[in-house]
Amino acid sequence: MSIITTEKRGHIAILTLNRPESMNALGAAGDGDQVQAACAAINADQDIRCVVLTGAGRAFSAGGDVKAMKSREGAFGGSGVAIRENYRNNIHRIVRSVYGLEVPSIAAVNGAAIGLGCDVACMTDIRIAASNAKFGVTFLKLGLIPGDGGAWLLPRTIGMSRAAELLFTGDVIDAATAERWGLVSQVVEPEVLMAAAIAMAEKIAQQPPHSLRLGKSLLKHGQSTSYDTLMEMSAAAQAISHLTEDHMEGVTALLEKRPAVFKGQ
Repeated sequence: MSIITTEKRGHIAILTLNRPESMNALGAAGDGDQVQAACAAINADQDIRCVVLTGAGRAFSAGGDVKAMKSREGAFGGSGVAIRENYRNNIHRIVRSVYGLEVPSIAAVNGAAIGLGCDVACMTDIRIAASNAKFGVTFLKLGLIPGDGGAWLLPRTIGMSRAAELLFTGDVIDAATAERWGLVSQVVEPEVLMAAAIAMAEKIAQQPPHSLRLGKSLLKHGQSTSYDTLMEMSAAAQAISHLTEDHMEGVTALLEKRPAVFKGQ
């Protein structure tokens, strides 16, 4: 069974981690390739303007497969070199692909998001949590470290002090704490989680698609590049935006006091 399924609803793509019997554990052979293919297809589809990522069953993702770790199988088996390559060519493809989505992405966190699962959620742009969701980066409790990019992204998401607290204690926090720390944007009841995520995605999808992709790119690069470099990138992206039909539609709609209808032109 594929680790991920894709459903398209208008301008929105819904990606579902689909291994509910193991709380959507990640890291089996081929997982990276499947997630990479799903995300690449979204990037290539100019009709898609927003992505919602969620998990099947009662969890978003419980992280790496602990049973496979115990038996030293799959991504966690073989020599040190082999394990390193399994991370680089399989597990890292999961997080790189989610982080590399060119359209805005929303994680609808429907349950536990632990370890690698928490890191995957952090690779999205916006996180909405069900009230029963839980978050943790519990690598140290297993004698491990964040091996999939979380040590780079988590401090950028919630600040160094909070990220250090989560990592060093191994604590699992509830949705209310995650919202207070800025790990998630909002908390809703489980039965309305997907409706809330899709409503936000639909609102985002009303925006001009080329500018959405350019705007997301600037936000991402702004986390690590210099101010001067980002200013040059902004000028170039703005010049491209000025020449689109969607820009003229937005200006005309504002002057005519009506909602704009953006067509990606």
